[in-house]
Amino acid sequence: QMQLVESGGGLVQPGGSLRLSCAASGFTLDYYAIGWFRQAPGKEREGVSCISSRDSSIYYADSVKGRFTISRDNAKNTVYLQMNSLKPEDTAVYYCATDENFPACPAMLRHADFTSWGQGTQVTVSS
Repeated sequence: QMQLVESGGGLVQPGGSLRLSCAASGFTLDYYAIGWFRQAPGKEREGVSCISSRDSSIYYADSVKGRFTISRDNAKNTVYLQMNSLKPEDTAVYYCATDENFPACPAMLRHADFTSWGQGTQVTVSS
């Protein structure tokens, strides 16, 4: 069973930074693509970033490109999302997700395609 647990969310001022963690259990994270998604109140869940197995490809949504960095620590079976220059519009619940059918990030990062999800971690950017 693929289990994911997010952590690292919190309240930060605009321009600040946070690092989210996605810890995996029940499977070897390096064999699968891991996606980060976020959902703000009243909005659809959107794809933020994705890292393929063996780090063979990385994707960022235009809204976070240049500010967010996804990475993986295989020894800890964990994927990270470093978020810098945070904006109020980044406020959302952030989720990591994976699927046994995706060794590589899909061409379209759609939440409906991913079947294993963490519980989410709240990120609030506010002064």
